[in-house]
Amino acid sequence: MITTDQHERLRGWFAGRLPDDLFERLVEVTVDREEITVIGEIPEPRLPESASAVEREAAVQGRVQEFRERTREERVGVAREAEHRFRKKVSWGVECGGERVLFTHVAAPVMTRLRQPERQVLDTLVAAGVARSRSDALAWCVRLVRRHTDDWLSELRDSLEQVQRVRAQGPDAEPANEPGEGNDS
Repeated sequence: MITTDQHERLRGWFAGRLPDDLFERLVEVTVDREEITVIGEIPEPRLPESASAVEREAAVQGRVQEFRERTREERVGVAREAEHRFRKKVSWGVECGGERVLFTHVAAPVMTRLRQPERQVLDTLVAAGVARSRSDALAWCVRLVRRHTDDWLSELRDSLEQVQRVRAQGPDAEPANEPGEGNDS
C-alpha cells in the first residue's frame, strides 16, 4: 500500500520520463507490491462511419498490436529504469477506441487456507463451468468483489493512508528542525 503522495510521485515520474509521442495521454499508473502498470491512450484507427462493429474491433486490435511492436524498445528502456528505481516490475497497457488491452503483466500466486464452506463455493464455480480450477474460481471471486466494492475499498485505502501518516509522526520519525535549530547557514 502506498500513500497518495507516493502514487503522485510515481505517476509524475512516468509522466516526465515517457517520450511525449508515446501516448496521446497517460491514462493510469497503478501499483501494488509486485508491479507497476502503466496505461496510456493511443489514437483510434480512422474508419468510415459505415464501418461495422466487427471491422472496428479488428481495426482496434490491429492498432494495439502495431503500437505494441513499434514501441517495444522504448517501453523496455523506460521499464528497466523504473524497475531499478522502484524495485517493481513494470507492465504496460493501452486504451484505444473504448477498449483497454493489457500487455504481458505479472500474475502473482497467492496462497490461502480455506475452510470447507469456502472450498465448496470454489468447487461449485468449477462444477458449473465458470472456472477451470479452484485457482481460477478464486480469481473470479476477487474480480467480482473488486467490481462491486470500489467505494468501500477506496474508503479503506484512505483510512490506511491516514494510519501511515500518523505512524510517520511517531517516535521513530525523523524530527524536523525547529526554527533556530540545526543549520544556520
